[in-house]
Amino acid sequence: MPDGSRNAPPRIVVGVDVGGTFTDIFLYDEANGIARTHKVPSTRGDQSVGFLDGVGDGLRRDGLDFSALAAVVHGTTVGTNALLERKGAKTGLITTAGFRDALEMRRRDRRQTWGLWGEYVPVIPRDLRIEVPERVLADGTVRTAVDLGAVRAAAKALREAGCDAVAIVFINAYANPANERAAAEAVRAIWPNRYVSASSDILPEIREFERSSTTTLNAYLQPVVASYLAALDRRLGEAGSRGQLLIVQSNGGVMSVEGAARLPIRTALSGPAAGVIAAAHIASTAGFPNIITGDMGGTSFDVALIAGGKSVLAAETKIDFGMTLRTPMIEITTIGAGGGSIAGVDRGGLLQVGPESAGSDPGPACYGKGQTRPTVTDANLVLGRINAARPIGGKLKSLDLEAAKAAVARAVAEPLGLDVMAAAEAIVRVANSRMAGAIRLVSIERGHDPKRFALMPFGGAGALHAGALMKETGLASTLVPRYPGVTSALGCVIADMRHDFVHTVNRPLAGLDLGALAARIAAVTKEGTDLLGASGVQLDSVRSEIELDMSYIGQTHTVPVPVAVPADGMLSEHAIMAAFEAAYRANFGRILEAIPVRVLTLRAAVIGARPKLDLAVLRPAGGAIEAARTGSRQVWFDGRWHDTAIYDRLALPCGVVVTGPAILEQPDATTWIDPDLTGTVDDLGNLVLRRRE
Repeated sequence: MPDGSRNAPPRIVVGVDVGGTFTDIFLYDEANGIARTHKVPSTRGDQSVGFLDGVGDGLRRDGLDFSALAAVVHGTTVGTNALLERKGAKTGLITTAGFRDALEMRRRDRRQTWGLWGEYVPVIPRDLRIEVPERVLADGTVRTAVDLGAVRAAAKALREAGCDAVAIVFINAYANPANERAAAEAVRAIWPNRYVSASSDILPEIREFERSSTTTLNAYLQPVVASYLAALDRRLGEAGSRGQLLIVQSNGGVMSVEGAARLPIRTALSGPAAGVIAAAHIASTAGFPNIITGDMGGTSFDVALIAGGKSVLAAETKIDFGMTLRTPMIEITTIGAGGGSIAGVDRGGLLQVGPESAGSDPGPACYGKGQTRPTVTDANLVLGRINAARPIGGKLKSLDLEAAKAAVARAVAEPLGLDVMAAAEAIVRVANSRMAGAIRLVSIERGHDPKRFALMPFGGAGALHAGALMKETGLASTLVPRYPGVTSALGCVIADMRHDFVHTVNRPLAGLDLGALAARIAAVTKEGTDLLGASGVQLDSVRSEIELDMSYIGQTHTVPVPVAVPADGMLSEHAIMAAFEAAYRANFGRILEAIPVRVLTLRAAVIGARPKLDLAVLRPAGGAIEAARTGSRQVWFDGRWHDTAIYDRLALPCGVVVTGPAILEQPDATTWIDPDLTGTVDDLGNLVLRRRE
C-alpha cells in the first residue's frame, strides 16, 4: 500500500478476522489515510495468542505500538467453533411445567432425509431441564403466577449439578414476560455468575422451539465467549491499547464487548459476515452491484449473494442439525472445501475432498509438520500454481514440494491408478465442483441467473479457483479485490454498528392498532439509538430499518415486508397492504385475492454508520507491467504444462491488462489466471477477470 508521509499522530483502527488456518489483520491509520495488511497462522486452543502477536507484528512494522490503537474490531469464530464441536458450557434449563421436551422434539425433522436413522442430542440433557409451575396464555393473560420457590430450588439443583449457565424459557413469554422476568430476577439473585439467559430478553417471538433453541444456545455460549472476550480485552489493555474492542455480529454489524458477552449467539458466523460486508462495499464502489462471494480460507468455502448492492439477511439459520438460531444473519452457505481440506479415496473408490481440514496445525503436507494426507493446497503446489518459495502468511520460509507430491501419490494417485500430476488436477477439479455446487445453490436454485452476477473470490485460496468457477457456473466475470486474503479483516474495519429488535404482533392487518404498532417502533428505535450513543463509537449517521413478517391467514411461512415510517410516525393500513403485496408478488409471482392478511412479527434494526474507508487508499502507484514481472514457471493446466508469466500483483499499475496463463503473487493470496482469461486492473487496484473475446 502507499506509504505516504504522516502529518498527524497515527490513529489506527484494526480489523482482525480469526480463521481456522490464518488470522488476518487489516490496519488503517484514519489520521493519515494509510492502510496495511498482515497475516499470521491462527493459534488453536487460544485464538488470542495469534490475535495479539499478529496485531503487534503489524504495528511494529511501522514503528508503532498498541498505544496507537483507536479501535479494534474483531470477527471471531469462538462461538461458532463451540457450537460445531459441542464445547460450550454445562447449561441448565428452567421452563414451564410440561414443556421441557420442546427442545428435543424440535420440528419433527430428521437428521437423514431418507430413512428413520440418526439421532439428535440437545446441548442440555433431559436431567438438566427442570419444570416449574407457571402459565401465561397466548393472549398474555397470566393464568398461573410463577412459583418463585420452585424456581430457586431448580436453580440450586442446577448449580449443584455443575451448571455454569442457565436458560429460562417460559411458554408464551413473548406475549407477557412478567412470569419469566420474575423468575430470571430470582435466579440472578442466587446464581454465582452473570450467565443467565431469559427468552424474553434473547428472542421475544412466537414459536416455542425456535425461542427455546436460541435462548439455550445463547446460555451455552455465554461462559465461553464472555471469558474469551474479557481475557482478550484485558490483554489488549495490558499491551498498552486504549482503543475500544468491538465485535462483529452475524448480521454484519458490530457491537460492544459487553453486548457480545450478553448475546454471544449473535456472534456465530461473524467472520464470514465481515467478508460479505467488505465485498459489498468493494463491489459497489467498483461498479458491480450483483456479485456472488466465495470466501475460501483454510477450512471452508463460504458463499453469499449480493443483489443490487445488498446482502440477504436470514431471520433463522442452523449451525448443525437441531441447532437452530433465530437471530438476523447474513445468509451464507458454507461447505468444507478450503485450502486445507483433505483429499482421499473412499471405500467405493471415489475421490473425496473435505470436509475434514488439516487446519494450521499440522497444516497441509507441504508445511512439513507431519501431515501425510494431501490437501487442496498441496495439489495447487504440485500443479505449480503456488510458489513454494513464497508461502502466504509470512511465518513459513518455504513449502515442501516433495512432501506434497508424496502425499498426493500415496493417497490419490496410487489408489486411482493415475500419475501425480493427473491426481493433483483431479483433487482441484473435485474441490471446484463442490464449490460450484454451493454457488448454484445460492443463485440458480433461488431464481437468480448467474450470468447477471460477477464472482468475488477472496480468502487466501479463493483467487486460485476463479476461472474454473466461472466456467462451471456461467458467471459473467470475476472481481478479485486488491487484498483478497484479508477481505474479512477489511470488513471488520468498515462494518457499521447495529442493534436488532423483534416483537410479536400476531394480529390481522384489518383492524390492527396502528397507533400501538407505531409506538412500539418508536420505542425500539429510541432504545437502539440510546445503545449506539452509549457505545462511545464515532458515527456518521443513524438510521432505522423496519420490517413486518406477514402472511395470508392460514399460511405457515411469512414474507419480510419493508415498512417506511412517515415523518409524523402515523402508519397506514393501505400502505402496509401495498408493501405486503409487492413483497409477496416478488417472492411468489402472484398475490392471493380476498384472503385476509396477518402481521406476525415486527423487526427493527437501528444502524449507526461508521466512517467508511476510502478505497482509494488501496490504489496502486503508477508503473509499467514489465516492472511488475518477476519471472515465469511451468504450470500444469488441463493435462499439460504451460509456460506462465509471474507478476507481483501489488506492483501492477491501474489499467494494465494481464493475459493468461499468468500468476499474480502477493503476501496474502495468489491469483491464477487461466489461459483463456484476461485480467484488467481497475482504478482501485481490483483485478477484473473476463473470458477472452
